[in-house]
Amino acid sequence: MSFLQDIYQYMKNGESETENLGLEIEHFVVDETGSQIPFDEISSLIDTVGRAMGAEIIYVDGHPVGYYNGKYSISLEPACQFEISVNPYSSLAEIESVYREFLSVWEPLFARRGYQLVTKGNLPLVERGVISPDQIPLSPKKRYQYMDAYFRESGKYGKYMMRASASTQISVDYKSEADLIRKLRLLQKISPVLMIMMENKTEAASTLPGVSDRPHLLRIQEWDDLDPSRTGFFPGSFDADFGYQKAADAVYHTPLILLTDNGATIDVGSKTAKDLYQERVISPESGDEARREKLVEHFLSMGFFHFRIKKYIEIRVADSVPIDRAMGYAALLKGIVYSEHNLDALEKQLADVTEADAIQEAVHKIEKDGMQAVIYCDMTAAQWAARLIELARDGLADDEREYLCHV
Repeated sequence: MSFLQDIYQYMKNGESETENLGLEIEHFVVDETGSQIPFDEISSLIDTVGRAMGAEIIYVDGHPVGYYNGKYSISLEPACQFEISVNPYSSLAEIESVYREFLSVWEPLFARRGYQLVTKGNLPLVERGVISPDQIPLSPKKRYQYMDAYFRESGKYGKYMMRASASTQISVDYKSEADLIRKLRLLQKISPVLMIMMENKTEAASTLPGVSDRPHLLRIQEWDDLDPSRTGFFPGSFDADFGYQKAADAVYHTPLILLTDNGATIDVGSKTAKDLYQERVISPESGDEARREKLVEHFLSMGFFHFRIKKYIEIRVADSVPIDRAMGYAALLKGIVYSEHNLDALEKQLADVTEADAIQEAVHKIEKDGMQAVIYCDMTAAQWAARLIELARDGLADDEREYLCHV
């Protein structure tokens, strides 16, 4: 079996009748001046805390960078952004409970050392222009050194993305190839509204350098101008023949920057999985099934599209937000994605949006005008936000509707 078929099969194997949601939140860990915690200090804390709770410690390049305890995992992003990934659950209350368990461990520990967890789309010191991203060191993972060098050549905002951005991500299930296509297309159509609903800035008027007319969606702007070969909306997702095979082909042809295999990380620049297979750097014939699956997961991880297709749909358009707001966001998505009635209603209302360019145009309008931007059907983003909340409320059980008041 070729790696292209491995990717295809990996996506197909994600088919599930469950209606779970996964939650990931990235945090900045900062001191009283707003400066981030050093890598050595947080890596040591991860090792100590993980061992104390009997968790599996995750090492990269010899450094403890995360753990998994059966309910959630934590990991360090490029400049020590501290990420929790909660296991998928169908119950919003269970997701919230696991996250608050995480907080009960880490908030007091950080407080004793003079740090606090901050949830923002961008590091406040960088957003306000107090410091430059160049002043923020990267963690000593080879992965991030290679990425940093690559992104300094591929676009304008690589250093902002890596050193000073943080997000909230939600994952949702799909039942079949047709269900994947339907949900992915619809989620992409409403994503400009989700972006502005989940914007989390430090100062209302702040902008990125050189774009004073776009005060909204700073983190999205950073991603969109990072590298056109791996960002934006999922390639080909509005084509008539889109499905697992075309999605797998997009992943197979995405430049990898680096390759992590058998515990080693090497720089591969703009070479793709296809290139590495043809050059026999990697081969599906050499190695067991577990190794091939890890390689597929690596290929998928190097595409930074607003939506990833894994064994679920990963929704990557929200800024990092506090847990109450994150749970409101999760409730909103649950009420829409897992309601056939709501999917039907939105498909009909957005039937004229048939390509990614139309969605990107809505994003650009919102970057300039925020909630007052007029996007689809002559409705403002604010009106669309109200519409989504209304639909989600109808799609949720009585005991979960209360979460929507925080979105």
